[in-house]
Amino acid sequence: MIVEIKVPSPGESITEVEIGSWLVEDGAVVSKNQEIAEVESDKATLTIVAGQAGKIEIKAAEGETIEVGAVVCTIDTSVAPPQTETNPKVSSEEKEAKAGAKETPAPTKELKASETYDKVKVSPVAKEMMKENDLSVDDVISGLKRLGKKEVEAVLSSPRTVVVQPREANRDEDREKMSSLRRKLSARLVSVKNETAMLTTFNEIDMSFVMDMRKNYQQKFIDKHGFKLGFMSFFTKAVAVAAEFHPMVNAQIDGDEIVLPKFVDVGIAVSTPKGLMVPIVRNAESKSVPEIELEIKELAEKARSKKISVEELSGGTITITNGGVFGSLLSTPIINPPQSAILGMHNIVERPVAVNGQVVIRPMMYVALSYDHRVIDGKDSVGFLVKVKEMIENPERMFTNGKDAGELLLGI
Repeated sequence: MIVEIKVPSPGESITEVEIGSWLVEDGAVVSKNQEIAEVESDKATLTIVAGQAGKIEIKAAEGETIEVGAVVCTIDTSVAPPQTETNPKVSSEEKEAKAGAKETPAPTKELKASETYDKVKVSPVAKEMMKENDLSVDDVISGLKRLGKKEVEAVLSSPRTVVVQPREANRDEDREKMSSLRRKLSARLVSVKNETAMLTTFNEIDMSFVMDMRKNYQQKFIDKHGFKLGFMSFFTKAVAVAAEFHPMVNAQIDGDEIVLPKFVDVGIAVSTPKGLMVPIVRNAESKSVPEIELEIKELAEKARSKKISVEELSGGTITITNGGVFGSLLSTPIINPPQSAILGMHNIVERPVAVNGQVVIRPMMYVALSYDHRVIDGKDSVGFLVKVKEMIENPERMFTNGKDAGELLLGI
């Protein structure tokens, strides 16, 4: 029986994909549900699995662009995959081969010595004595039971020559075709520069309070939830709360209208071998820090293992990108359209800062907010970043909707 394997639909808006790579060779015998190919759309890299076991015949080459629903390969189910024996019997030929291997004579003394001690200098007198007594360099060195002062001084006093091998000049270059995902990303980045009035505002955050919280409660957090607590969940929650104070940062342009969502869907930029992907944490304003942390962890793993769906990458009202994991001190992130703002996190560096009139060393992080000035005014962009700073430096405010605990207590 011949079974056709067709390209599944990654999403409603996607009509064609590109064959990224075949994970099996043409004519190979595959198992049921085995991953056989990777296909790339303009949003994600997805895998195709074998619907049945059998011999595969490839119909589309790597790099070829084909329509969704087209046949990429067929599987001949009459050819069954080989069964793995749990207790394979050793044939008589294998037994003879093993027996022959045991009878192979051991390496000679000269070979062993040349391989292990080929850089040991032997004087003519020593060579003659070793020859008369049938000794190798290995035998002599193995017979040394103790290294004394004279031996060490002899090595120290001998001239040492460091040989530096000259590096050959190389004028070669490699070329590879851009993936569909990379081409789409490139086009989007250029369009952002051309079609938005992008500006960036900066601030810095004292990370002491969040770092102390992680240090003091990390083990209890792991014991209860089963995974570690990172920084991204704090910033995601802070962004969601800050957007309630400055809703224009969460807005976007749709034709002649400005859309103001009542929810905050935060995109988390994730670096993958195939390029940048931005999975979405939906309704971050209504989720706790542990819930956000778990969702970020699961989405990032899906993105890196190419298991993420187009739906999990679609939408989003604001994005966070963390260049600090690569050592970036400061940068101007590019907006992810049709969103109007993106928050850039950076490396945490200990720096001297003034606190209550005293110079102290604190772990500081520069943060940047790039925004579309057509939608967001300077007051909202600066105010939003200040609000994020306030909540990271006072994490308890995330549980009071960004308000000061004293104000809530006094009802003001």
